[in-house]
Amino acid sequence: MTRFPRPLEPGDRIAVTSPSSGVGDRLRPRVEASIASLRERGYDVVVGECMGDDKVVSAPKEQRAAELVAFLSDPDIAAVVPPWGGETAIDLLDQVDWDALRDLDPTWLVGWSDICSVLLPLTLRSGWATLHGWNLADTAYAAPEGLAHWLDLATATGAVSQTSPGRTRDGWDDYVAEPGVTEMTLDRATSWSVLGGGDAELSGVLIGGCVEVVSPMAGTPYADVPAFGREHADEGLLVYLEVCEHGAYDAARALHGLRLGGWFEHASGVLIGRTAAPDAEKMSQHEAVADALGTLDVPVVLDADIGHTQPFLPLVNGASATVTVRDGVGVVTQRLG
Repeated sequence: MTRFPRPLEPGDRIAVTSPSSGVGDRLRPRVEASIASLRERGYDVVVGECMGDDKVVSAPKEQRAAELVAFLSDPDIAAVVPPWGGETAIDLLDQVDWDALRDLDPTWLVGWSDICSVLLPLTLRSGWATLHGWNLADTAYAAPEGLAHWLDLATATGAVSQTSPGRTRDGWDDYVAEPGVTEMTLDRATSWSVLGGGDAELSGVLIGGCVEVVSPMAGTPYADVPAFGREHADEGLLVYLEVCEHGAYDAARALHGLRLGGWFEHASGVLIGRTAAPDAEKMSQHEAVADALGTLDVPVVLDADIGHTQPFLPLVNGASATVTVRDGVGVVTQRLG
């Protein structure tokens, strides 16, 4: 059974470390603005040593793993948030004693993109609920109307419902140009849809992440979603996935691989995030999903507000959820704890 960290409260300590890429001059003003926003909300913030930007990762893997585990194990720290994602946090997987973490009281780990490399095994191997959808650099944003900020989920004690706002923008990092920006620029209309048409209602236990990150983990002991599905066979899984930059052919291959690996064997539904990744000459991103998942006997939702386009709908791995899609509007209700 998944265990939920206790709800955050003002005065709690939040730790910042970089399990993947660190913080260079380009990102530092935004990170500082986001730390300030947490302090303005009443949280104590501590910044770790693994924040460098000389290489693709913030520090050697042994150092990154040790700092991450130290923060997650510290009873005085209520949440751990990375500054942003990166590229190769997969190198941490065999550096962490996931089974030892299972014996500890859980701490919130928040993140998305390459941080899925850590979120997924922490839920599957250690049994902790983890929070997908925002990084520290996103924290200074106000959540658009209808959606929750990641802190809204981390402080919640019951059900949280979110409704798609029907607006988006391609891209997610306008804060690089405007470090102090607090409003997401949602400049065009969008809607959710269901593969094959119509409306849908689906429910199950949430699990998933970024396709480019989680697909190389499939088939390893760190991403045994089929086993997680067997544990939750009565309720079923809601598998959520989003493509960051894969072209349509690569996306189709990755999704086929997850299907063949049993990720959807116990799924009651699938959520596919909206993507700005390119179509291929003879296959669109939607056609890639249909090619790989069109034979599943469960609803497949397209263009959900998760992933590398604004806005960001936060989801908790391990939480039971109900999703409805009616007339292009998606509603997600998660039950925490």
